[in-house]
Amino acid sequence: MSTQVALVGGSGKLGGVIRAVIDELDGFEVYSVLTSGSDLSELDGAQLVVDASTPASSVEVVRAATERGLNVLVGTSGWSQERIALVRPLVEAAGTGAVFIPNFSLGSVIGSALAAAAAPFFEFAEIVEAHRDTKIDSPSGTAVRTAELMASARLEQAPIRAPHADQRARGQQVSGIPVHSLRRAGVIARQEVILSAAGESLSIVHDTVDPAAAYAPGIRVALPFARDAQGVTIGLESMIDIGIRARS
Repeated sequence: MSTQVALVGGSGKLGGVIRAVIDELDGFEVYSVLTSGSDLSELDGAQLVVDASTPASSVEVVRAATERGLNVLVGTSGWSQERIALVRPLVEAAGTGAVFIPNFSLGSVIGSALAAAAAPFFEFAEIVEAHRDTKIDSPSGTAVRTAELMASARLEQAPIRAPHADQRARGQQVSGIPVHSLRRAGVIARQEVILSAAGESLSIVHDTVDPAAAYAPGIRVALPFARDAQGVTIGLESMIDIGIRARS
């Protein structure tokens, strides 16, 4: 029997990639596709919810899935640790699973892991992320997750140094790390983490040039994990062995 999947945001760019993966993946079948005009009652009858909606509606999707006793895989951007903390008690009380994936690209996840591994060795760090002009949220979920991982890696040390952080031009601080967001035509997704210490710097850059090809492998990993998950899980790094285990 195939797992029946309710796909929320199935008409969007990410939703289209997820639907294509579900269609070719053994053991999973699209049960319903919800758009911005759909009622969340259309989740009824599904066995797994996949959320690729918008940051504004994603919280309600997670709540609706949890209230129905359904596991949910969240690919929607905008989920910081603070926001996840709001729904964690609901998920734990229901005995369900909620899996939050800031980025389905394996290369992006590895880039964030490298930044976290490097963070204890550098006093200064900043993140510059760029997405197409249609992306409605900033900073990106990937940048937020990267900053959180880097800050977690420095828990036993002083925080990253961010001089003049009170000035607006210095970017938005996420977990104490300045993040600068670019929204422009001619780019799909790009993130650069710049780490600095006396006499040297290290840049870790990831570019997405073909979302369908980049995201599909991660989606294939995340779907069976989310189907069987319990509690809250954050990031593909929790599902693949890349030498780092972040706190969820």
